[in-house]
Amino acid sequence: MSPDRLARSLVAPAPGWTTRADAVVVGSGIAGLTAALELRTRVPHVLLVTKGELSSGSTVWAQGGIAAVLHPDDTPEAHRHDTLVAGGGLSDPEAADVLVTEGPQRVHELVARGASFDRADDGGIALTREGGHRADRIAHAGGDATGAEISRALVAQIEAVQHDPGIEVISNALVLDVLTGAPDASGQRPVAGVTLHVRGAGSRDGVGAALAPVVVLATGGVGQVFRSSTNPPGATADGIAAALRAGAVLGDLEFVQFHPTVLWLGAGARGQLPLISEAVRGEGALLLDVRGHRFMPDVHELAELAPRDVVAHAIVRQMAATSADHVLLDARALGADFLRRRFPGITARLLEQGIDWTEEPVPVAPAQHYHSGGVVTDLHGRTSAPGLYAVGEVACTGVHGANRLASNSLLEGLVFAHRAAADVVARFEAGELSSAPEPVERPGGAALVAAAARSRIQRVTSEGAGPIRTAESLAQAEAALADVTTSAHGDAGVVAAPQVAEWETTNIHQVARALVRAAAERAESRGGHFRADFPDRDPAGERRVTVALEDDGTLVTR
Repeated sequence: MSPDRLARSLVAPAPGWTTRADAVVVGSGIAGLTAALELRTRVPHVLLVTKGELSSGSTVWAQGGIAAVLHPDDTPEAHRHDTLVAGGGLSDPEAADVLVTEGPQRVHELVARGASFDRADDGGIALTREGGHRADRIAHAGGDATGAEISRALVAQIEAVQHDPGIEVISNALVLDVLTGAPDASGQRPVAGVTLHVRGAGSRDGVGAALAPVVVLATGGVGQVFRSSTNPPGATADGIAAALRAGAVLGDLEFVQFHPTVLWLGAGARGQLPLISEAVRGEGALLLDVRGHRFMPDVHELAELAPRDVVAHAIVRQMAATSADHVLLDARALGADFLRRRFPGITARLLEQGIDWTEEPVPVAPAQHYHSGGVVTDLHGRTSAPGLYAVGEVACTGVHGANRLASNSLLEGLVFAHRAAADVVARFEAGELSSAPEPVERPGGAALVAAAARSRIQRVTSEGAGPIRTAESLAQAEAALADVTTSAHGDAGVVAAPQVAEWETTNIHQVARALVRAAAERAESRGGHFRADFPDRDPAGERRVTVALEDDGTLVTR
């Protein structure tokens, strides 16, 4: 492939087997599991594909909670206000309205499906507060194990019905590409299903094809595009990359949320790092620099509870001012008994690292945490590619804008997965979705990036498009990423064979290039995108930067 172009498909063996479904759901976090459960019995045959086991989605790692208006003194209008403020002027007000008005009902339905939230003394769901919220509206479970409890409840629902002929689960399967049919009258290619690689799970082994007129992507975020992240190892941007290759439009890619308080394990730390939940600051923990100075009250009126981008940027600046590579999170005043009871998981993980936070401050620094951008959708999860839906972190619904409000992510996955499933059902009932079109090969070629290039890609992206960016850092990153060799035919000197590590690395590379291009396009600072050379917000920036591939693989921004 030319360095100026991206491949429109992955190099992979021809499918050795084929199955058919009415809808394929890819991913087993809160969004994917909810979509699959809502579609089951309402369309004839649903295929749920998960990269690992059913319980391996990113949801299980969510500590803080799920935000919803569950207290009589709170209002959807207040939640909407906080969401829009955090979004930096780029949130879609209609999407925010959907989130805050439908959210409470969806949470109650989650309880009906077996999720057990922590309870207050009066028996109601216990609520706490996190950064950017001006009311207590964060429901949590097991203290700091909300995602794990939600995942447990939804997985149990799937397992209870997985022998139902109307639903099939394929585990340990990496979706390679979204298949598409011949262009329609408008030039768009309708979805025809997916190709997937199954690793030793049942009779469907190796590369196969699942043909369907609907594909719902719920594949999570882009954590492994960066050198260090709170995301699990499987968050290799597979869904975003597959959607890009299939012709879908991506948006808001530049808005990457770097969580302010990730456990600092030294300059050489890589991969998934332990997160210290924002709920800890919500309960009253303080941020100090290495000199012991509390710096957040001088930065924002909400101090430690300011929106995450504000806190992350303040930490980066304070680290520079003190020539340090971390700051300190001091929770000692909350008391040992409270910390152990409210945050048992965090307490255990810190003790594994030799840190007793009941006795000493915790070293923390920002790391990649959440991606506010993704595959652009409407209010029903539809993308620009006919038949392709996206829900959860892989989607760009417009709710988050430039920065996600704390604990809105689980709610977004829940609400919009429900909406997407309802839309698919309505389209089936109206006869719009009958059978998958015949897949045809897309123009633009296929390619593969050697797995050995992954650490270089991650380093380049982290240095060029980290918490603080400049035109120079982004230009250097774009040039370095364009220089990463891709191979379609095992070119001399490129050790790359069609296998999981190479497919994942290719996805990481393509999304890194798209993200860096979008960040270079936005010459201002807003939300999760901070440009040191353009530190102020520009009114002209109140628009969405989109990224797409032309037929020949040219990456274009608008």
